[in-house]
Formats: sequence, C-alpha cells, structure tokens
Amino acid sequence: MEHRQLIIIGAGPAGLSSAIYARRAGLDTLVLEPGLVGGMINSTAEIENYPGLRRVGGMELAGALRSHTEMFAPEFRECRVVSLDTGGETRDKIVVTDKGSISASAVVIATGTSFARVGCKGEEHFTGHGVSYCAVCDGPFYEGAEVAVIGGGNAAVEEAEFLTKFASKVYVIHRRDEFRADRSVIGRALDNPRIEPLLSSVVDEIAGENMVERISVRNVKTGETRDISVEGVFVFVGMKPEIGFLDGLDSIKRTEAGWIVTDDKMETSCEGIFAAGDVRLKFLRQAVTAAGDGAVAAMAAYEYITNMEYLDRVLFEGPRSYALLISGEDQNQAALARSAESLEKSSGIKLMIADVYRTARVRARLGVDKLPAVAEIANGKAFRISGVSSVEDIKNFIGEAVK
Repeated sequence: MEHRQLIIIGAGPAGLSSAIYARRAGLDTLVLEPGLVGGMINSTAEIENYPGLRRVGGMELAGALRSHTEMFAPEFRECRVVSLDTGGETRDKIVVTDKGSISASAVVIATGTSFARVGCKGEEHFTGHGVSYCAVCDGPFYEGAEVAVIGGGNAAVEEAEFLTKFASKVYVIHRRDEFRADRSVIGRALDNPRIEPLLSSVVDEIAGENMVERISVRNVKTGETRDISVEGVFVFVGMKPEIGFLDGLDSIKRTEAGWIVTDDKMETSCEGIFAAGDVRLKFLRQAVTAAGDGAVAAMAAYEYITNMEYLDRVLFEGPRSYALLISGEDQNQAALARSAESLEKSSGIKLMIADVYRTARVRARLGVDKLPAVAEIANGKAFRISGVSSVEDIKNFIGEAVK
C-alpha cells in the first residue's frame, strides 16, 4: 500500500496552509480534494477581511493560495475520501478514497463545511432549478429578475447585496426580528434600494412548475402568510461540517452537531489525527482563522511524526537495550528521568529515556499500562517490563549489568 508521512484531506485555506507548513518542514505531503482547490472561498464574491488584502475576489484568493502552495510541491490528488481507519494499535492511519487506500503517519482533516438547508417544502425538488446555495455561481442567471435570499448572517446579507448587481429586487427573509450580520454589512444592505428585508418571517414552501416561480412566506409573530413571485431562491442559513467519511468512527470526538473537537495543537482525541479550519469546534470560522489552524496542525503533525520516527528507531530497531518510559508532563517522572541519565553515565549501560505520554500506540506495542516503567527490549519487542518509582528500582530491574 502507498504510504505518505502526512495526508491532508481538503484543500481550502486550512488545508493549503497546512500543506505549505508541512512541506517547509520537509514532510512528504499528499493533499486530497474532490472539488475546486480553495474550498468555499471560491463561492464568495469579495473578501475584504483577509489581512494584507483590502479587497479580493474569492476565486482570486483561492488561486493565489494554490499558487503559493505549489511553490513547495506537495502532491495534489483529486479524489473523494470514503472512510478513515485510525489504525487501532498500529501507527499508520488508512485513508480510504474512491481511487484506493493510502496509509499515513499522520492525517490533517481540513474538509470545511457545506451549506445547511432550510428544509421547507420544495427546496430539494427545485435545487438546481431555481434554488441555489451560491450567489457568485448563479447570480448572473437572474438578470432583471426578482429573487429571495433566506438567512440573516453575514453570508446571507453579503450575498443579497451581491445579487443586486443582477436582480431587480432581492427579498431577504430572516426568522428573527433583526439580522445577525455585522453592522457595516447590514448598513450597506439596508441602504440598497433593491433589497427588501422580511424579518420575523420564514419560507414554508418553494413552488413552481419546472422552475421556481413563487415562495410562501409566513410571519412567525402574526401567522400571516403571503405568496411572493420570485424566479430564484438563494439559501444561506448556516453550515454543517463535511465529515461524512467519519460516520461510525467514535474514536474521534465530535459535538452533537458534528464539529470535531481538538486541543490547542489541533490534535483530535485520536493521536496523530488533526483537524483544522471550519470543520472543527471553534468560535470564528473565517478564511484567516482556517489558515492559522492549518499552520498549527502541520507543525503539530511534524512534531508527532518525528517523535514517532525517533521512538521507532531507538526502541524497536536497535539491539537489546533498556528503556525508561515516562510522561514528560509529570514533574516527578521528569525528575526520575534526570536521575536515570546519571545512572546511565555511571553504569555504562545504555538506558534510553522515552516520553511516551502522548503516544498510546507505542505503549500498546510495548504492553505498558502505567507510567513510569522500565523495559528490556530486543527484536522490536519488550519481553520484560516493570513499573518503577526510583533509580533503585531501575537498578534492580537491570540487575547485575550495573554492578
């Protein structure tokens, strides 16, 4: 099976940033992406909050990110990830795609989000026939027409303003009594004569013959319902994480809504698997925060991979040896390690000291349940293990060899 040091799933700002940092660190890096490189920003008309770029088109930024990433020559592969095998008690992860399986020392999940749906009658039926989730993609088809936007956040209000470049009128329908977008965004939209807000309202039905012709809008406070003639409906009611390939995989912790939980190094509950960008549980989902996540994930993956390779080399590939296994995050165990270094120098016995707190797979291979422990290793296996609490315990374990 093909093996790579690092596989990055997704090529949006998080994935591309991760690829840049991984390649600069010297990792063999493969980026998997089923669609357009750049991710969701390809469907954003203009971006004016990416540092250093006062205003840039979404597709323009996506192209710049890919061009920059290609300078460092990761491999891009167009494929869809079907499932992820975390590896059990082996080190390698297995990424299963529609074009074959690939093993990896570490994985960064940067699959981002997809558009949530309203769930009203007719939405699914008319998707692609008047119902759209991308104003940039489909807005030009509605020159001179009246359209509706469903949603009240930044995306909805910004896309409504963009649609006024083509449509003669844009209804913005939001179930609350005020928009959730930034004040500057709301101000621009309300100043636009082509935009008509319909607050405290929901769409009950999208209807028509072969294409969208009208919507049924209900005021949630009064219960009053009215039909509005429109030729297009643009839905911007939120996002959901793109994690279908994790279905049934309980070892990676997620929220009820599906967002992946990580620590500050972007590592998930499964060691060696990291998540970056909009797919993870976080406060702000923006291109700039995704890029930052990607950088952190790549460097954390580099630390993990190099540490695992070191442990493999010193613990499993050498001749018979002794190893003190500790958790470097425990002060008492760290002090024991310093004392053990003095023992090694005075005895002449090779005693390797390995911090295996965050490497459950190494502990599993050695059969170590509790730290600190000392092990005698040969031929890639630990055939003698004992818990220790002092240098005297280590001496007793090694026995005559230190006398």
